[in-house]
Amino acid sequence: MNSRKDVIPVFRGLVAVELREAGQAANPALSSVSAGDVAAMLGRDLAKLAPQVTDCDLGLLAVHFDPAEVLRPGWPVHAALEDLLQRMPNDGFGARMIGFGADAEGNVPEPLRADPDCAGGVLRVMPFVLRGAAVAAVAEALEDALFDRGMAGADLALALQAGIGSRVEHMRYQSLHDLLAMTAMQYQHAGLEPLWALLDAALLAPETTCMIDQPPEPLVRYADGEVRIGMLDAAAWQQRNAVGITDRAQLTQGFAMFEMRQRQYAAVLRAHGVPVQFVHCPQADASCMD
Repeated sequence: MNSRKDVIPVFRGLVAVELREAGQAANPALSSVSAGDVAAMLGRDLAKLAPQVTDCDLGLLAVHFDPAEVLRPGWPVHAALEDLLQRMPNDGFGARMIGFGADAEGNVPEPLRADPDCAGGVLRVMPFVLRGAAVAAVAEALEDALFDRGMAGADLALALQAGIGSRVEHMRYQSLHDLLAMTAMQYQHAGLEPLWALLDAALLAPETTCMIDQPPEPLVRYADGEVRIGMLDAAAWQQRNAVGITDRAQLTQGFAMFEMRQRQYAAVLRAHGVPVQFVHCPQADASCMD
């Protein structure tokens, strides 16, 4: 049976905010009043690129997240926002533009709160969704337009900057697909291209299996919604990655770098909400990953 999210067409987008300096912004979210104002400005800007936006319900979650928190299996942040929008009463007088922000004390409910352990980066994102009968045409238009012309209006940028209490360098609108493409490119430039293949599977094809068995990279397998990373002792690592090397210092350094790479893989995967399990691999091959 299809779930509600399967049958209701939705466009998932983001307000991408590049901060002037790295560090945690003063406010984790806009106030409810500011969130409503920013949602109206967002709807206005999007309608310039796709006029049928005015026929869609728009929901903005005015909480800023690290991109990894948004790029998680099942898109949980957007799913929570879709649920909020679905639950809001409809007066029957046309499409709504609703911003969800912090309460009067500045607090955000736990399911919608950004993880403080993921704070501190210069790029933050605020999710929005569009839903309704016109959203298929809107989605096609926005996917084509946002990458080149998705600049935020000056008034929205100023309002958002004031709301989060941090100076903003750059602000634009993106589709979720734009963020995926940008993140894939960043990981490629960071030397994490093999790891992105696993993340891509977890995000877009969670029912599939994906394997990394490319020395000197760690031995990693994605299946059934989780990642297994093979734990090799020094002898197994040498058998797999350093055949013929006898220099003890070189071997020690190489094994330490391998273990550091494993920890890097695990940290990135967990930031994206993918469960990670380390499994002992005495034979240094993929037989231990099943």
